[in-house]
Amino acid sequence: MPTLRLPVPDGTVRPYTFTGRKPPPPPDGPARSRIAYAAVHVVADPLADNTPGRPARLDWDATLAYRHHLWRHGLGVADAMDTAQRGMGLDWPATRELIRRVGAEPGRGALVCGAGTDQLPARVERLDDVTEAYLEQCQVVEDAGATVALMASRQLAAVARGPDDYPAVYGKVLRQLTRPALLHWLGPMFDPALTGYWGSADLDAATESVLGIVDEHADRIDGVKVSLLDAAREAAFRCRLPDGVRCYTGDDFGYPELIRGDENGASDALLGVFDPIAPVAAAALHALDAGDGAAYERWLAPTVPLARHLFGEPTYHYKTGIVFLSWLAGHQEHFTMVSGMQGARSVPHLARAAVLADEACLLPDAELAAARLGTFLAVAGVDA
Repeated sequence: MPTLRLPVPDGTVRPYTFTGRKPPPPPDGPARSRIAYAAVHVVADPLADNTPGRPARLDWDATLAYRHHLWRHGLGVADAMDTAQRGMGLDWPATRELIRRVGAEPGRGALVCGAGTDQLPARVERLDDVTEAYLEQCQVVEDAGATVALMASRQLAAVARGPDDYPAVYGKVLRQLTRPALLHWLGPMFDPALTGYWGSADLDAATESVLGIVDEHADRIDGVKVSLLDAAREAAFRCRLPDGVRCYTGDDFGYPELIRGDENGASDALLGVFDPIAPVAAAALHALDAGDGAAYERWLAPTVPLARHLFGEPTYHYKTGIVFLSWLAGHQEHFTMVSGMQGARSVPHLARAAVLADEACLLPDAELAAARLGTFLAVAGVDA
């Protein structure tokens, strides 16, 4: 197996020999005991001007091919959400085209797409502007045959005067949808502009606000995706959801225990970390179907150090590591990102991500991964 000298945070380099352990093959179909979506990244066009502030341009072939990779492993695709760089480079025109193209893919699997308000300027004057923007994007998602995920809105966070403004907007939107939607509770660690969302920075008060919306519109809500990186809070929250409303974990730290569940219930999954760990996540979910808790743990336990590394502070830069691993695994031919976000993580951070991915059986071709990592390190000035 190949060996490289990899940089570590203390400024030195240490040798690492790849394990050569390959990911498990795709299962026969989706898991039965849990619903699982991978929040998926986009692949930038490496020949386009994807620098900060420029319109996003994608490599459509590679972007769509990666979604089929997830579907082959029995996972649903959660598209056009924060993993796809919504709010961090993927503008609304590119998002609209992404939703249209993915929805039209032959043989596609389960699909959820984010609807937000990012076609608006950063600040708006009226709540009705936010409502109308949500409805415009929801129409695009429903026209594509996908389930709507109502993403948290920076514009709503900026214009809302208090907790009563959130049910006013969400209620108007939910009543006009043709199918039940997901609500997305995204914590400020993923987007600092959402601090105080639902009308309060106090999470207990915010919880009551969300539950009030869910209770009023339970027949129009499929579930709530909770991305707070607080497993205990999520477990308590899901116990209070009405019958028929699911809790989709977005906790990229505590997902094994939340999906496994306890005597009070379990979470389904809509996770950014399921993008790079899709083959292993699928194997773990099928082990859970079979009642083999030990195998479930064996598959997922090695992915947790990787997840905690990728989603380490600043958490919102996790997309860089996900795209880097997609390149090392051979799913795309370059490490270029929309808005130049390939520069958002350090060289030692990305080298460590490669090691953790290899140890979790996520690199299909160790020789290819080592060659690409070596090239990356050489450009960065590291003699590997």
